[in-house]
Amino acid sequence: MEGEVAIPSGDVTLKATFTMPEAPTGVVAFAHGSGSSRHSPRNTYVAGVLNQAGCATVLADLLTDQEEQVDLRTRQLRFDIGLLARRVTATVDWLQSASETAELAVGLFGASTGAAAAIVAAAERPEAVRAVVSRGGRPDLAGDALPQVRAPTLLIVGGLDHVVLELNQQALDLLPVEKNLVVVPGATHLFEEPGTLERVAELASAWFVQHL
Repeated sequence: MEGEVAIPSGDVTLKATFTMPEAPTGVVAFAHGSGSSRHSPRNTYVAGVLNQAGCATVLADLLTDQEEQVDLRTRQLRFDIGLLARRVTATVDWLQSASETAELAVGLFGASTGAAAAIVAAAERPEAVRAVVSRGGRPDLAGDALPQVRAPTLLIVGGLDHVVLELNQQALDLLPVEKNLVVVPGATHLFEEPGTLERVAELASAWFVQHL
């Protein structure tokens, strides 16, 4: 089952794509990164691999169409971790209230600044969120939420993404849970090199299958 859904978050409604395989073992919500959307080919590829592994997925646009236009000019909203985290949390709450997913453990997959939003949401909803994966993320931007996370967390970083790798190593030290940092050799920030995104999907799928 696949379709478009609307997720309420405060005074706005988020557009999302929801996919449910038969007899899902869990559900993964995606928190996209800077200047991206639910139609991001990288996220939709990873979501497809997760669907094949038995996980339901929801890819939500964390900004409204109007906010996206503002962000294209200012690039400010994509770094508003508080705003993004509230919307990831609203997505988790929606999954917990929807009849199809209410009984499923929730995982969060975050990219770039969306990874920080996912970590904050995981800290806010420790009973619901059972696993977190970050792809080329900025978990350091989650700040004080890092020591509060209770969900096993996997950080995936490209080997050529030197600055982000250092920031991920710092964030890893602050996580008090089962955790791992995997470096994908030869990959830059967007994992555009041949075979690197496939490796991300393989790592994420294994992590979610194990923990959800």
